[in-house]
Amino acid sequence: MTSNEIRQQFLDFFTSKEHRIVPSAPVVPYDDPTLLFTNAGMNQFKDVFLGTGSREYKRAADTQKCIRVSGKHNDLEEVGHDTYHHTFFEMLGNWSFGDYYKKEAIGWAWELLTEVWKLPKERLWATVYRTDDEALNYWKSETDINPAHILKFDEKDNFWEMGDTGPCGPCSEIHINLSDDLSAAHLVNAGSPLCIEIWNLVFIQYNRDANGTLHDLPAKHVDTGMGFERVCAVLQNKKSNYDTDVFTPLINAVAKLSGVNYDENLPADDNSPVGQSNISMRVIADHIRTLTFAIGDGATPGNEGRGYVLRRLLRRAARYGRKINLKEPFLYKLVKVVVDNFSHVFPEIKSNQSNIEKIIKAEEESFNATLDRGIELFDVLVKKMNAKNEKIISGNDVFKLYDTYGFPVDLTAVMAREQGFAIDETRFNELMDEQKERARKSTKDKLGVVTVTIDKLDDFNLLSTAPTEFRGYDELRCEAKIIGCKNDNDKSLVVLDRTPFYVESGGQVGDKGNLIVNDTHLRVVNLLKVNNQIVHVVENENNISLTTGMKIIAEVDSNRRWDIMRNHSATHFLHRAMREILGKHVQQAGSLVNPDHLRFDFTHFEKVSQAEIEAIESFVNEKIRENLPLNHHRDTPFEEAKKMGALMFFGDKYGDKVNVVQFGDFTMEFCGGTHVKNSSQIGLFKILSESSIASGVRRIEAVTGAGVEKFIKEQQLRIENGELRINELHDEKKKLEKELAELQLKAKLGGLDSILSSPSDVNGIKVFKGKVSAANMDELKSMGDELREKMKNGAGVLISEIDGKVGIVAVVSDDLIKEKKILARNIVKQIAQVVGGSGGGKPHLATAGGKDVSKIDEALAGVEKLF
Repeated sequence: MTSNEIRQQFLDFFTSKEHRIVPSAPVVPYDDPTLLFTNAGMNQFKDVFLGTGSREYKRAADTQKCIRVSGKHNDLEEVGHDTYHHTFFEMLGNWSFGDYYKKEAIGWAWELLTEVWKLPKERLWATVYRTDDEALNYWKSETDINPAHILKFDEKDNFWEMGDTGPCGPCSEIHINLSDDLSAAHLVNAGSPLCIEIWNLVFIQYNRDANGTLHDLPAKHVDTGMGFERVCAVLQNKKSNYDTDVFTPLINAVAKLSGVNYDENLPADDNSPVGQSNISMRVIADHIRTLTFAIGDGATPGNEGRGYVLRRLLRRAARYGRKINLKEPFLYKLVKVVVDNFSHVFPEIKSNQSNIEKIIKAEEESFNATLDRGIELFDVLVKKMNAKNEKIISGNDVFKLYDTYGFPVDLTAVMAREQGFAIDETRFNELMDEQKERARKSTKDKLGVVTVTIDKLDDFNLLSTAPTEFRGYDELRCEAKIIGCKNDNDKSLVVLDRTPFYVESGGQVGDKGNLIVNDTHLRVVNLLKVNNQIVHVVENENNISLTTGMKIIAEVDSNRRWDIMRNHSATHFLHRAMREILGKHVQQAGSLVNPDHLRFDFTHFEKVSQAEIEAIESFVNEKIRENLPLNHHRDTPFEEAKKMGALMFFGDKYGDKVNVVQFGDFTMEFCGGTHVKNSSQIGLFKILSESSIASGVRRIEAVTGAGVEKFIKEQQLRIENGELRINELHDEKKKLEKELAELQLKAKLGGLDSILSSPSDVNGIKVFKGKVSAANMDELKSMGDELREKMKNGAGVLISEIDGKVGIVAVVSDDLIKEKKILARNIVKQIAQVVGGSGGGKPHLATAGGKDVSKIDEALAGVEKLF
């Protein structure tokens, strides 16, 4: 049977058992911020199991797209190195929501496997939880399995839990023995490829409370999951999932692109060159499926959360591509193969194909620019380690590879392991934390925030530990009582029972204003939240007496707050507009909302064009003018807010109750910030700039209201002074100069043909040499790069007169470096001595300079003697 037939037979079987066939949920779980990716078929029914939701049907079945690359399901290092682990897979499943239970689930599973698919009964084994005699007895009564093939296991293998608390229950797994020993009970649950689990039947019958006690659920559920790729391998009689027709179209495409054949007869752990090529092809085939389906459902590669997972996978696949001669972007070409083979089941990848290809190609091009340099640095590190007889690569070096060359830490770990090394991941993580802290501090410094650190309020003489009541959504001035305070040099730290002051959160900066004490205004310069109580940091140079129980007036700087609210509301409009115009893959990746401007970081794979910027700007302003009212849903139960359709983001922390900000029917997001009462209060919206801040992440800076007025005045002034036109001419001049330089260099590179056509042969080494015309050393170095690429193997020397001095570049092919230890830096050092200079560089390319231009011909004539 083909994989398509196997999938369809599964669905048809459960249709005959009165199940509703439901579509796969997106692999990006937009309604569950606790998950990176959908990792099981039950994810879309989580609310049913938790008792917070229901369905119009009691029985369901589907094939669910799943990604497992993190947490307890992280098998990334095994992917491609064995025959059955994957980052993306389909999970065939059937469910009962308080309807049928163990008897039917076990009987139907056996019926499908042995009567429909005709699997040999003597090879099948069933496992049950150690105390689940009910399931054990049903295996005996509802099937004709060999009773000796029913085994009991403990919690590790046969008890399912959604979390530390909540729905849980025993499970019964079905394994198939692929070995020659049909009585090999020791292989079951032993992690052996000779005996693999193909179906897990979970019986959700308990609720575990906070004390760990199990209570019977009022309704019992069935949740089953079958690995589609695994069962295809069994039914197609293949030893590896990668040898089934699920993967062979992809592996054949990789083989065609690389010119390297795949040998399915070799075992997965074969260490020969062909075996290593097989691993590369399997990794690539696996990872491109994950990338295609995840990006097709709206995820994008980035530096945080699920975006970073995708970027790691893409760069891992690109590096494995290098091992089979794929040095140019190639992954995006494989998207079509995935679409051709799976879009009839998952049509969303077809409709998003162009976007998926663009995103992957842009990521490949970005990483390829640094991959070779990173590999070169890694090789240097390895040589140093070998020289010192050390086996652990320092966290500092691992961090440099990440920070400078974009090498994910797990990619460095793979490269290290391949050569018998380990990495100091602890030190790497320390450096990452330090970098994040520097970034946070830099942001606060730029905003002029007075930094005060408090982690507890023990010495504040608190009258109450109740949370400070925030009144700032509705009023900017209120009477309040001091319930705790302390002095800190020329500042006082004051806790109030209520306040209109907003504490910095979610990208929105904190308020400023005054605490008014007996007609004295004390300036509020910072705010902190400690144990849900708000600490006001106030300037108190005159040591005005502040005591607990004192009544004061808390007053926010209203002009500043209104500017902040305009900018914050505008970010919601901007976000919606970009998702409409650029695509649903656009997601917020960071923001800053202050009184002067707004900054919005978002995921996107290319520069936003001027036409797109103008369209976004017009769309936002059009909606602003519609006078859309604010509907501020406060303290809304989280599950209810999800059902409203509010936009939410992975990694954000949501409590049991949340705030949702909605403007008309245009935009609705989870947000705890402050906003205008209707869209017309935003005024005008103007985008000032669009730029790249990281691979796959871009930034828009914009202004609203008074900020637009300021921008217009500045533009008028520039025009009046003629600066605008001058700058335009200057930019055009620089552009033309760049184009001219590129054309000149191209012409000079063409002159290398004569040098390439007449090499000398010295002791079996091809030597290319010649005098060229270069404007500067960078240009000469570029000519050296071109010579090295075109000569394929050998050594080359180019000499040029540059500004009255001698410029030299030497290049050496990799085979001469490895086999004959010929290094470019040694060549230039010897030539430089002839022309009165010095130089150095890397093994494959080095440069030097000299003073005596009269010795150029003599230096060239002596090149062959160096070999």
